[in-house]
Amino acid sequence: MYYYKRLIIASVLLAQYAAVAQQPTDTLRMSLDEAWQKAEAHSRQIEITKKALDIAEEEVKDTRLERLPEVGVTGSVEKASNLAIYEKGIFAPVTQQHEVIHTLYRFGTDFYLNIYNGNKLNLQLEENKLLQRIAGIKTEETKSNIRYKTSALYLDLQKSLIFRNLITSDIADQEKQLKEIKAMQKNGAVLKSDVLRVELDLSKRKMTLVTIENDILIATQKLNIIIGEPDNRVIQPAIFEPGAAAQDDYNKYLATALEHSFSYHISEEQTELSKTNLKKVQSNIRPKVGMYGEFYYANPQIFLFPYNPAWYSLGVTGIKVSLPVSALYHNTHKVRAAKLELEKEEVMHHDTEDKVRQQVWEAYLRYKESLVQIQVATDNVAQAEENARIIRNNYFKQTALVTDLLDADVQLLRTRFELAAARIMAQDKFFLLQNTIGVL
Repeated sequence: MYYYKRLIIASVLLAQYAAVAQQPTDTLRMSLDEAWQKAEAHSRQIEITKKALDIAEEEVKDTRLERLPEVGVTGSVEKASNLAIYEKGIFAPVTQQHEVIHTLYRFGTDFYLNIYNGNKLNLQLEENKLLQRIAGIKTEETKSNIRYKTSALYLDLQKSLIFRNLITSDIADQEKQLKEIKAMQKNGAVLKSDVLRVELDLSKRKMTLVTIENDILIATQKLNIIIGEPDNRVIQPAIFEPGAAAQDDYNKYLATALEHSFSYHISEEQTELSKTNLKKVQSNIRPKVGMYGEFYYANPQIFLFPYNPAWYSLGVTGIKVSLPVSALYHNTHKVRAAKLELEKEEVMHHDTEDKVRQQVWEAYLRYKESLVQIQVATDNVAQAEENARIIRNNYFKQTALVTDLLDADVQLLRTRFELAAARIMAQDKFFLLQNTIGVL
């Protein structure tokens, strides 16, 4: 009775899946490169980093424009009252009152040109360029991470599709074998219990097929989300090609990582940023030199005595020099703090280098391990196929038990799954290695 209940449950699940599978779907065949392009175009994270890079570029342009003189235009109209004189104090009545020119006009222009400011402007420009380079590295890092995430989802979908083909083919073989066993049971060669065991094992395979079909739907939705396609769009990955790219030794991968690794170069630029900040703090005690000028028209003339109710013009230009004497003692601890910050960044940079070496070494070993797993899984499949062939022949010659037959079939299916998973895993580990060294 237990066997029949399991068969009924499996049949219901298969019927439910068949109803879903018959619905019209929109299929899109896509290579991994195309998936990468779609993911990069759709990713909001990449869009955010690009905006940050654009902001950094504008900051650099803005700093360059600060080399130009500051120019302003001013104008004013004023009303003045008569000049009241209080000879006996401000609480006493006005003793005299002089008439003045009541309306005053003034408009003109002024400028200031920074000649030298402790080299702060050049240091600010250098700092903004460093921030721009860091923003650019982070943009490329985000692209690489999105690519790896996309490839992981793409390969996961690919693996589920391969599993479906394997289990579908295996179910067809098991149904054919079941017919043969039923024929033997009718002839009295095997017991009814053998047929029930094989049917139960077949129902388990069909249940596995339902699980794999759901895995495909889940993996498809995840991939569609990251590439910006509708959830119900069916993605058909390109034909699976086993194996991975050509191998290099660890030293080559490490050299590539030190040249392209995102975290390593961000840490490097952060160290340069601390050096620039130290120079900016040290420049606080340097003099400031600038040229200034002013030209204006005004009415009345009250600049020199005697006054004159007429328009006049005046231009003034000169050099202004200032020295922040108080900075000699106010700046002491700021310089020390900036030096300590630089030392901290240098230590962090060495720590980042150690982490990069460790990550490259781990990714390299896992990639090599995945290649070994492919070879081991390939040998296991060959051995399982031969074992299944021998057990099947012995069973139909009535020299082996049905449990031996089922175990051999399960072992064969498991090794085929493991081989497919090993091939997919090798691809994933290779992409992880490429992402780690910064060339994905």
